[in-house]
Amino acid sequence: MGDQINGRMNKDHQMKLPATLLSKIWRSHIVSQRSGQPAVLYVDQHLVHEVTSPQAFATLRERGLKVRRPDLTLATMDHSIPTAEVDLKSIDPAASAQLKQLETNCHEFGIRLLAVDSTERGIVHVVGPELGLTRPGMTIVCGDSHTSTHGAFGALAFGIGTTEVAHVLATQCLLQSKPKSFEIRVDGRLNPGVTGKDLILALMAKIGIQGGVGHVFEYCGSAIRALGMEARLTVCNMSIEAGARAGMIAPDEVTFEYLAGREFTPAGADWERAIEQWRKLPTDEGAVHDHSIVLDGSSIEPMITFGTNPGMVIPILAAVPEPDEISDLSQRALLEKALAYMDLPPGKPLLGRKIDVVFIGSCANSRITDLRVAAQVFKDRKVADDVRVLVVPGSQAVKRQAEAEGLHDIFTSAGAEWRQSGCSMCIAMNGDQILPGQYAVSTTNRNFEGRQGPGGRTFLASPLTAAAAAITGRITDARTLL
Repeated sequence: MGDQINGRMNKDHQMKLPATLLSKIWRSHIVSQRSGQPAVLYVDQHLVHEVTSPQAFATLRERGLKVRRPDLTLATMDHSIPTAEVDLKSIDPAASAQLKQLETNCHEFGIRLLAVDSTERGIVHVVGPELGLTRPGMTIVCGDSHTSTHGAFGALAFGIGTTEVAHVLATQCLLQSKPKSFEIRVDGRLNPGVTGKDLILALMAKIGIQGGVGHVFEYCGSAIRALGMEARLTVCNMSIEAGARAGMIAPDEVTFEYLAGREFTPAGADWERAIEQWRKLPTDEGAVHDHSIVLDGSSIEPMITFGTNPGMVIPILAAVPEPDEISDLSQRALLEKALAYMDLPPGKPLLGRKIDVVFIGSCANSRITDLRVAAQVFKDRKVADDVRVLVVPGSQAVKRQAEAEGLHDIFTSAGAEWRQSGCSMCIAMNGDQILPGQYAVSTTNRNFEGRQGPGGRTFLASPLTAAAAAITGRITDARTLL
């Protein structure tokens, strides 16, 4: 009891001091905490999909537990679901079993499920914001590392493991230690042809894939404020690739405009009260971050990866690094191994390299604005010979909107495949994958060995760069086609 009283006194003292966005959300969600120990943190929204949840539900059954707040949990089918034809009888038996098990679990425990036939189904990190389930000031978790996506709304959102999924289902709480805060300030403004995807890749080029370990990124600055909501989602989505626990952007008018009128967004007087509270969330003047870095947005170029992790990235006009120029022996060895897998010569540009597949989709870049910018490149052009192109919307709602705008006609007329929503080729466990030795330009967030298919080689890039590669059949600077 003494620890709890001291904790309340410390909290009262802290509330008088300038605080970061992270600290404000963190302290408002502490259920209890003893001195020197992790906090019991309340979870506002729990998102579930078919891959990481079966063991968690099995744990509940074994222990005779119920889901504490089924109304605060939403499940969707995304990773294993096919995007060509959604016929569960014809897909991989293991994937089919996962989908059927999720349906059984949600029915038994009273959880809302966006199933195969749902008009709202889609990738978990796309449908959450679409439905207004993702809102400023919330804590959001999911058994998926890219839960950091939802931080674009000024929420603390992070991925959790299977054991933690079970814990949240049973208690609506998690035991967590507070991460450090890392300010990512991007000043200036992005130039035409440079996107949010390029911004986050440029950050990783600077700090690497471990630069954010132990931290939550808070993105700020004029270049961040100039981004639309969906570009912000892309930036926060890939925070995890730089090692961060989460990424966050303080809410503003862009946030409020996006949220207005969505299914789970407050309405009427509740909406006005919500905005009043959300305006208090941004980091206070004088608040100190544990670390800080400044980037010049106007200096960022279109970026593309060349190796086997997202930190192996260069401007599209640059040359692949030379291993001999790296003094750290372990980093040199990693680079040599990556270039051997990718079969790329060091010191040469990627520009002009022939590619086999283009994938536009995933929780990083499958929203309507991503499809619109890609369609700008595809319009009145044809996909290059011998190049396969998949365009996969992030949700059925995105699919309907794209079709209402005629974007699907632009893609199919050019020679691309227009698919149902799902994770698709991002994770290659649903029938969509590249073949051994093939090169793909992909709008996904990971380029690990075999990520998009055994032996496949992936270049990560923006939808603009991916679309340009589809038309030319080679790695191309999209600015030459705009």
